[in-house]
Amino acid sequence: MSATARLAVIPARGGSKRIPGKNVRPMQGRPLLAYTVEAAVESGLFERVIVTTDSAEIAVIARASGAEVPFLRDPTLADDITPVSRATIDVLERLGQAGQAYEQVCQLMPNCPLRTAEDVTASHRQFVATSASAQISVVRFGWQNPWWAMRRASDLTIAPLFAEAMTQRSQDLPELFCPTGAVWWATTEGLRREGTFHMAGRTGWEIHWTHGLDIDTEDDWLLTDVLMGLALPGGRPGPEPGPAG
Repeated sequence: MSATARLAVIPARGGSKRIPGKNVRPMQGRPLLAYTVEAAVESGLFERVIVTTDSAEIAVIARASGAEVPFLRDPTLADDITPVSRATIDVLERLGQAGQAYEQVCQLMPNCPLRTAEDVTASHRQFVATSASAQISVVRFGWQNPWWAMRRASDLTIAPLFAEAMTQRSQDLPELFCPTGAVWWATTEGLRREGTFHMAGRTGWEIHWTHGLDIDTEDDWLLTDVLMGLALPGGRPGPEPGPAG
């Protein structure tokens, strides 16, 4: 195996609460998970594309979509409180025990089905160019300006989170970005050492919001379904990624 071997890990547990059965639920006639497996495989970057899951049903769909499922995840790593990075590290540790080492690992969340193979390769180019130990995908905030965020109390009164920004024009405020689970990279050494992608010095790779949309609620599902239905050939939406994509 080469010194620059790359591994894709797709965490897909079976216990989704807000959208039961989310990873296997059909989106435009295909299981949601299939879109992420396809993007990883078609990128051509990875020696292996592995789905880590605690569900036998998900494992069957993952293999049918083109991924490997060499083992089922321990249920303790598939609960509602364990960070998803812990499941990715578990894959690295298991493979390491079998003598299989990788220099870079990419974590791809299946609830981001609009990310493309081209997004994966573009994000990897930035990851390599910056020599960062970790890189996460981010989307630029749009019409909802986060600098003008307000808290609402039980009596319905509101107070700004950033009072000093309330008197400034939106175009004069720094641009802010929100993480999305579309494409996260790390060196395996860094991830195993820190135990998280959110390590010091991590960088952000910008993905267009239509490609980085996370499905966490039924409203997210409906929006993604609309975008998928408007897709150009290849099953992805028409807008091109943002400047960093």
